[in-house]
Amino acid sequence: MKIYKIFLALLVVCMVPSCDYLDVVPDERPTEEDAFKNVYSAENYLYSCYSYIPTPRSGTSSLDFFTADEVVTAFEHETFANFPKGNFTASNPVISYWNTLFKGIRQCYLLIEGVDATPGLSEQAKVNYKAEAKFLIAYYHFLLARNYGPTIIVESVPDVNMAYSDFPSRAHFDDVIEFVVNKFDEAAQDLPLNYSASTAYGRATRVAAAALKARALLLAASPLFNGGGETQSSFYTNFTDKEGNSLISSTYDPQKWQRAAEATKYAIDMAEDNGHELYTYNTSLGDTYPEDPFERDLRYTIIDRFSKEVLWADTRREGYYDLQNKSTPFIQGRAWNGIAPTLTMVEAFYTENGLPIDKDPAFDYDNRYSIATGDNGTTMKLNLNREPRFNAWVAFHNGYYEIIRDVGGETVERIKTQFRRDDNCGIKGRSNNYSPTGYLNKKGVHPKLEQPSLVVPSQQYPWPVIRLADLYLMYAEALIEYGGAGEFASAKQYIDRVRSRAGIPSVDDAWEPIGGANSREVLRDIVRQERTIEFYLENQRFWDLRRWMIAEPYFGTQAKGMNIQGENDLEFFQVQEVPFQRNFRSPAFYLMPIPQGEINKNEKLVQNPGY
Repeated sequence: MKIYKIFLALLVVCMVPSCDYLDVVPDERPTEEDAFKNVYSAENYLYSCYSYIPTPRSGTSSLDFFTADEVVTAFEHETFANFPKGNFTASNPVISYWNTLFKGIRQCYLLIEGVDATPGLSEQAKVNYKAEAKFLIAYYHFLLARNYGPTIIVESVPDVNMAYSDFPSRAHFDDVIEFVVNKFDEAAQDLPLNYSASTAYGRATRVAAAALKARALLLAASPLFNGGGETQSSFYTNFTDKEGNSLISSTYDPQKWQRAAEATKYAIDMAEDNGHELYTYNTSLGDTYPEDPFERDLRYTIIDRFSKEVLWADTRREGYYDLQNKSTPFIQGRAWNGIAPTLTMVEAFYTENGLPIDKDPAFDYDNRYSIATGDNGTTMKLNLNREPRFNAWVAFHNGYYEIIRDVGGETVERIKTQFRRDDNCGIKGRSNNYSPTGYLNKKGVHPKLEQPSLVVPSQQYPWPVIRLADLYLMYAEALIEYGGAGEFASAKQYIDRVRSRAGIPSVDDAWEPIGGANSREVLRDIVRQERTIEFYLENQRFWDLRRWMIAEPYFGTQAKGMNIQGENDLEFFQVQEVPFQRNFRSPAFYLMPIPQGEINKNEKLVQNPGY
């Protein structure tokens, strides 16, 4: 039997001495005798159903991690880099979840059909296992819809011997979302609100089902799948199956936003009633950098393994070539200094006054690229007087990177980062392992990380799939899109919850001096910029720009940064294009291509437009 090794960082490394959760995963086609012969086998089979979830923070093969315009990396030779380059086709999709997700769906249905036959398994466990399988069926269909748009709805175990003439066709996108919503609701009836055993962390809960149902409805309400929204025309007016049936609505329906708002508010209430809250620093972790309390809260939001903000997490262990080792200041063979925020992302963060840099009268926007003196030496004006999220998550020239390092035989807990050619974070003579923009990512890197040798990062934590701040901004976005003054006021309250934790003024306090924030257009820009900042490098922007139908000018544009070959300040602080290919072909790239081999197998399938 084929064995897959999948590890839970939170459980195996951080919380308990040992645990077999997701540790052994059987093949997707075992016999029922193997799968349900005893309690242990049934449990392993349940865990195997989770194994088809794409790894969200893979440093080499994640579709949506390093592939938006938030960062450029020194690792353009790796698989993921084909996506920002636009080097993928239906014949060579490079990274495709199509087959994997359908295999996962089939495995879940096999569990539902077979688990009742397990000797010794309690009736409650059987109910719970089947609910988790239904949750995953819903989630896998959601991922298919987000990747490919209208997809095949699978309602039972597919017959592997099915005649070609009986192969299913793609369902209308709205029908897929309705299936997802109903399946999440069905699962939620039997899912626990939470688990008492720490070893069950990462398994499906009722809160997670409600949150992901809301995310699915928000996707369906968004312009890409909702007739282009209020201000645009649909890409998919003529997108039909082979019988002429429409596959994506080309008519805008504002009621989809209202439905998304209602589902999101329901999820928020359930989460808050069950102890979820925005993260604040856990003082039991002891004194640590960053010193600023807002920056410390933000730096630890996703890396504190006990964070109550996380509603559902992926608990697989981070590897050698994932986020932390790739982001940290260079050490030969141990830390690769190569995840670099783009100038677009740097400029997206607010000023310390909670305003966009081009709207804050107190920020010298026209001279933002000029040299200035900060607390630690010369830097650009652009890097000064910025909001705490910028300082918490981005390392800049003559700023600090909070990390454990040996400096001259002394252990320090932060180092000053400098990015000129021959500096400690500079390119020097390397052709790899450098920052292409003169900035370095800190988000997701633990301040207590030590890197004495090439090892799997010592600080492991679960990766958030969805957290409470996401629900707050989802709710605000939905209210803004369909509502009036009353809804706008409520939307600002939920945006302000996120802003307050980030240490910046409320929307009204920030915008009042420059004309206020009371129209749909202004508030739409605000909530979108808030999402861009808050979920920087959390697998969101790749999808957000697509669902908003504004991806082309961002993903199809060369990234910019500093002159990393500059030997002195005057040479370094010059804005330059990063010489990496960037291409976004519209409207094709708004959806991923179905692998051409699957189109060839099933004559009822139509390919997505543009491929």
